[in-house]
Amino acid sequence: MTDAAGGGWQKGNSAVTSPKTVGRLSLYRRLLYTLQSEGEQNVFSHQLAAMARGTAAQVRRDLMAIGFSGSPSKGYDIQGLVESIGEFLDGPTRQNAALVGAGNLGKAILTYFKGRRPKLAIVAAFDSDPRKTNRAIRGCPCYPIEDLARVVRNEDICTGIITVPATQAQHVADLLCRAGVRGLVNFAPVRLGTPAGVYVEDIDVTMVLEKAAYFARQTPE
Repeated sequence: MTDAAGGGWQKGNSAVTSPKTVGRLSLYRRLLYTLQSEGEQNVFSHQLAAMARGTAAQVRRDLMAIGFSGSPSKGYDIQGLVESIGEFLDGPTRQNAALVGAGNLGKAILTYFKGRRPKLAIVAAFDSDPRKTNRAIRGCPCYPIEDLARVVRNEDICTGIITVPATQAQHVADLLCRAGVRGLVNFAPVRLGTPAGVYVEDIDVTMVLEKAAYFARQTPE
């Protein structure tokens, strides 16, 4: 099953919460952090909906799905909501991720994500170029691709980020899945074949840029 946002949940698993809902909850948390930085303590559903470009009804449904309710007079307590979303999205313990492909895009992701989520960390990178391996890249240890299975098992890695060329992406996905990874973020412009029970989120930068460019042309002058 694949959702419209690009996420794929392979047959054989039934997601308790839809990928779209999980994505919106992640967005809400980021927006709530912004409100906190501005000194806000409460937010109403219509305010959060406007920031998320959704509807107040959708916000309320999403928050009801995680068992969080607000007050008609004060709205939602921001700190409590951040904590509730965190408990739902992050789980009880830290989850480890690995990145395969330490080129420009891979390095940018390592830099951007470092320290952003205490319960989700990129703990290993892999590359086939010996000039990049056996050293730290952006603070993350980078290993030869031949060490992938061993490191994934030793570091209890459950999520993989694929930033290799399209011609190598399926091979990398196969290696990650065989090593036990059950979630993939795929930046390569190719659809991956994966076993049942593996979630795939495709992020095609070219596609979204073309989409934005198309709608930019439709904007009245």
